[in-house]
Amino acid sequence: MTISSTASRAPPTMSEHHSASFAGENDNVPLTGERIVPLVVLIAVPTLDAGAADVGAVDLARILVDAGHHPIVVSRGGRLESQVAAFGGETIRLDMASRNPVVMARNVGALMRLIRERGCNVVHAHGRAPAWSAYVAARVTRVPFLTSWYKGFREQNVFKRLYNSVMARGDRVIAVSDQIAELIVERHHTPWGRIAVVPSSIDFGSFDPAKVAPERIDAVRRAWGVKSDTKVILVTGRMIRRKGHHIVVRAVQRLKELGLKDFVCVFAGEDQHRTHYGGELWDLVIATDTTEVIRMGVPGDDRPAAYAAATMVVSAAIQAEGLQRAILESLAMGRPVVVSDLGAGPDVVQAPPVVAEERMTGLRVPAGDDAALAAALVKLLSMPETARRGIGTRGREWVLSHFDAATVARQTLAVYAEVARPRR
Repeated sequence: MTISSTASRAPPTMSEHHSASFAGENDNVPLTGERIVPLVVLIAVPTLDAGAADVGAVDLARILVDAGHHPIVVSRGGRLESQVAAFGGETIRLDMASRNPVVMARNVGALMRLIRERGCNVVHAHGRAPAWSAYVAARVTRVPFLTSWYKGFREQNVFKRLYNSVMARGDRVIAVSDQIAELIVERHHTPWGRIAVVPSSIDFGSFDPAKVAPERIDAVRRAWGVKSDTKVILVTGRMIRRKGHHIVVRAVQRLKELGLKDFVCVFAGEDQHRTHYGGELWDLVIATDTTEVIRMGVPGDDRPAAYAAATMVVSAAIQAEGLQRAILESLAMGRPVVVSDLGAGPDVVQAPPVVAEERMTGLRVPAGDDAALAAALVKLLSMPETARRGIGTRGREWVLSHFDAATVARQTLAVYAEVARPRR
């Protein structure tokens, strides 16, 4: 176990609107009235690369540092480690992504030593593999254990259900959306009193259409090989089966059969080459004769400009996704969205029949239904630009009022204030 970076500055003072009394279950962390008692929080996450859990762990670390606490992020490592170090958090390398029982058992011992040596007050797991090691270590050391759910896990058999169950064993279980909270209760009978719904937040400074220069949009369209007057259907999410890219290909085939022209579908998600899905997807593109209107594996580093260059953004998830950050970013950039009913719930995308059409921020379709997806795409593509712009404006207003960083930070710290107290 090696420390890859440490905090290099004193933690900032917690702002007044976050004021609460924090204390751990360890005897060396007293409860001192209204004074803020800094916590040492061990955050266990598989990697620090690009997944929802990875980004969520980084966001949590930032919230804790800003509130005067000290997060220690334990993971296999990745490109987001530098972000944790930049705002004063600490990262430790440990193979938390492994599902090998021997490695997981070794991780338990390493985490127990870390908890005791560093006086950790809370253990917070993001992801199942690290959660099992963190859960055992937290229980043995009598430290509060939290988990964060970002999506619905598949439960093909009893063994998978058991493996997933660790995420419901937290003293508090944080769900990123109402949809995920309901799934946790349904599958694991977790009491509602142990569940806290805390959404992801968005950097509205970066994802602001007014701040994206036309040159950036032009650069993205050139990288996609798209003309300035061509409508773009942007598909978010890594190229893995549960994201439903194959459903989009079938829907695009229907658009072609209907005679629609002057549109391109861009798959901007990352293909991590961990499965054969990317190859299967390309075979499907060829088989459906959609090669000229589908772009795969295109550059996507400038995400705000990518959203600004799109006519609409699509998520065709076939597995419960909870709260996709890409959908929130799309809405923040004023783009209409089309999502499956497993890609986002009504708390994220306002869509008929839940709301009237003049209030909608996008459309929701049944998961796996390429015909319904095609119909939704046709509806948005055939609208006047002013109508699409109105939908996008309402979407931005919605996320600004529900997913801002300050609100999410307050909700997160409230959970910590509740669990990080001495037993009575």
